[in-house]
Amino acid sequence: MKMKAVWLCFILGAVCLAAAASTDTEDEARIIQAALQPSPLESNLHHLTDEIGGRVPGTPAMQHAIEWGVKALTVAGADSVHTEGFTIPNSWSEGATEMTVTAFYEVGDPKVGGLLPTVFRAHAVSVAWAPALAPAKHVQVVDVGNGSAADFAKAGNISGKLVLVHSVVLKTWDDLFAEYSNAPPVIDAAVKGKAKAIAFIATREHDILYRHTNSSEGEIDRIPQVLVAREDGERMGRLLASGHPVWVDLSIPNNIGGPIKSANVIGELKGSEKPDEFVILGAHLDSWELGTGALDNGCNAALVIDALRAIKASGLKPRRSIRFILFSGEEEGLLGSRAYSRAHRFELDKASGVIIYDSGTGKTTGFSDGGRKDMLDTAKRLIAPLQQFGLTDIKTDMEWGTDHFDLMLEGVPTFVADQEEANYLENYHAISDTYDKVDFVQLKKNVAEAAEFSFALANLPEKIGPRFTRAQIDQSLRETHSDEMLKASGMWEAWQSGHLGRQN
Repeated sequence: MKMKAVWLCFILGAVCLAAAASTDTEDEARIIQAALQPSPLESNLHHLTDEIGGRVPGTPAMQHAIEWGVKALTVAGADSVHTEGFTIPNSWSEGATEMTVTAFYEVGDPKVGGLLPTVFRAHAVSVAWAPALAPAKHVQVVDVGNGSAADFAKAGNISGKLVLVHSVVLKTWDDLFAEYSNAPPVIDAAVKGKAKAIAFIATREHDILYRHTNSSEGEIDRIPQVLVAREDGERMGRLLASGHPVWVDLSIPNNIGGPIKSANVIGELKGSEKPDEFVILGAHLDSWELGTGALDNGCNAALVIDALRAIKASGLKPRRSIRFILFSGEEEGLLGSRAYSRAHRFELDKASGVIIYDSGTGKTTGFSDGGRKDMLDTAKRLIAPLQQFGLTDIKTDMEWGTDHFDLMLEGVPTFVADQEEANYLENYHAISDTYDKVDFVQLKKNVAEAAEFSFALANLPEKIGPRFTRAQIDQSLRETHSDEMLKASGMWEAWQSGHLGRQN
């Protein structure tokens, strides 16, 4: 009799598990199907990019974008929508940056003798959140190569001079991360040597200019900096290499003000069983203003809204709540997501996962899970329905540079979409980052992936993993060699001191 009872329980349990698995599969299919249906995705993005335009915090365009986000999340079906404000230490906008280059060359005809000038206007923009530079005449240019310590030593005295820093053409994600991590030691050396300013040669060809910042928390940087068009910067380098002294007339009339307010926009679907636990699906709403911020990151702000619409249209309710967040201040140093992580520390033990999209409309190949090997098997099971789109991989590494970062350092399970470069890198932060660059066919697939994965995370019987302690986060940083990244970018001291990340 006992044996029959055991077998009966086993059989009934297997039937229940099979039924649950079948229900999960049906739910996933419903959400994916709803996500692939026609939607306001294109018109939403058209309004955000073509009509509102580039979105720097503190500008009217950013305020219009916040209003756009509130309305769009409401229309998509959120149970509630609200904004959460935070402060950025300084406002910043570029004036009319001007850079005129003069070099002298020897006249070939001995009857004429002497030197003749070559003069040209270099295409340049200020690095964001860099200080202004009053018009300066006849500033000598010195080439510091790639900006290594040896290059600076070879250059000699740089006091009062413009230092010209070379770069490689941007082709891969590693090239992009290197562009950021190489800048801090260059700035340190230039400040120490009392240079007047820095000219970084652009990593894009064809005169494409773009906006970066080397400020990490919205503070005004220590030295004026410009990004000079690659063709002009390389010409300056060749003139110097051939023995021609080079000077510039340089003006960087940036407009700098006091603290400014910005806000994150949060829409929420309430969970049916555990509404106090939550999953976040997020992307940043702000952008630089040379272009209209379509690939970085308007398309993924629109994705977040469309994923909410798809889940709502499916008629399904997840066990946990899902928060759809449009972060602000990402470009100035992840300021919005940092403010959110600090304001919500009291409830982060209940955070069941964070999913972030921030790489244009390239095909999603997988997710980076913040170094969490404990979540690997479950995460792979949850993304199995997405193999139809070529999304197959979960990597146990710790990415940086987007809005999961501070939540990851708080110990929350995070997933950053790994996407193919597609046309993202050339247009990144650039004047060419516009609506016409968006691949809407692929973007709809990314919406389906984001909707399915966020719902699946929120619908697990138990959370995918616990919140890591500070000691566990530190161990992951070292195991994944992410401590080296933090050191290169100047953030390691902030982590060690407790300024960044979980406090215990």
